[in-house]
Amino acid sequence: MSEYAVEVQPLVHRKAMSLGGFGEAWLRRLPALVEDLERRWSISVGPPPAGGTTSYVARARTHDGRDAVLKLALPEGDFASQVRTLRLADGQGYAGLLAHDVERHAMLLEALGPPMDRLGLPPRQQMEALCALLRRAWRVPRAEGLTVDPAAEKARVLGELVGRLWESLGRPCSERVVARALELAERRSAAFDLDRCVVVHSDPHAGNALRTLAPRAGSEQGFVFVDPDGFLADPAYDLGVVLRDWCTELLAGDAAALARSYCALLAARSGVEATAIWEWGFLERVSTGLYVLGFGAEELGRPYIDTAELLA
Repeated sequence: MSEYAVEVQPLVHRKAMSLGGFGEAWLRRLPALVEDLERRWSISVGPPPAGGTTSYVARARTHDGRDAVLKLALPEGDFASQVRTLRLADGQGYAGLLAHDVERHAMLLEALGPPMDRLGLPPRQQMEALCALLRRAWRVPRAEGLTVDPAAEKARVLGELVGRLWESLGRPCSERVVARALELAERRSAAFDLDRCVVVHSDPHAGNALRTLAPRAGSEQGFVFVDPDGFLADPAYDLGVVLRDWCTELLAGDAAALARSYCALLAARSGVEATAIWEWGFLERVSTGLYVLGFGAEELGRPYIDTAELLA
């Protein structure tokens, strides 16, 4: 058994509590689950690194002395898709998958260094690196039978989420912002084309791009992604998620001009249409802000809403 106590990051604990009984039960079971996986996978689990929003993550060491990372995800979302994506990627643009247990939402990954957003790189340099990494990640083959249920198409889902959360949270942003987000959700949904889809990461921000510890095939940029959702969508969706961030920079200057310049950079580096990136980016900005406010992380969610007000 590990000598380290199982410590959950504050934001992960808050997110778990927002899930009600399922999340509370997950928190209670976590120490026993870690102990059981130590035995099954012949690993010793160390302390957790800083960060994380939806998973318990801890350093680990295998029985033959290799460093690794243990990840135990909250009981929500499609964990099987994460595992499938990492397995099919086989280290190409993504972290290497060493072991997994879909039923327990558990995986053992290759050890990685710090995320891109903690290395002091300028925003534009981060965006360029993320574009290059996405171009590799989009090569992950589609799993046999993978398709898109029209009811689960991403733009439609995000539009429904925005409308529902805006009302349930007491309308925490202007009606103008919500109307614009819903309009863009309809535009992106109408533009859906299965033939143009790739297996997207769906949250490819700089915090999910970690530095590899040594040069290896599939990591030519020196980074790989973690935590993919791995569904089919327009590649512009992933780039919209990249555009969604940078709230600190946008709030400090001319938000519209800066965001447009970031969008132009992403389009130039990816070859994807700028209009589609912009529309996905605004929809993601609003939906992410409302979603994060929904589990009580005001300090994290509010900048997305504030910047959406400036860009609407």
